[in-house]
Amino acid sequence: MDLQDQLKNLFPDHEVSETEEKISEPEFWLQEDPLICKYEKRKGKATTIIEGYTGATSDFKQLAKEIKQLLGVGGSFKNEQIIIQGDYRDKIMEFLKDKGFKVKRVGG
Repeated sequence: MDLQDQLKNLFPDHEVSETEEKISEPEFWLQEDPLICKYEKRKGKATTIIEGYTGATSDFKQLAKEIKQLLGVGGSFKNEQIIIQGDYRDKIMEFLKDKGFKVKRVGG
């Protein structure tokens, strides 16, 4: 017996509306220009940098959070750039393409 069945037993008169069932992911503004995904070494450590987003800053911050959670690594959002610790260009580019972004690989 899953959670939905238990809730139906506790509240038999409650009807679930369509908005309660659907939990949607945040939608981002998709731009025409591609996002730039590049690799750099900073203080001897590998970093992946994503830049070139022209939408709202809050959307870009949310995108940074999702990328960090996907990879399970640290990172930050500074100066209109997402900085991810480590070289994860391939995984990040695949994730962004799945979201609908155009991505350009720079630097090797």
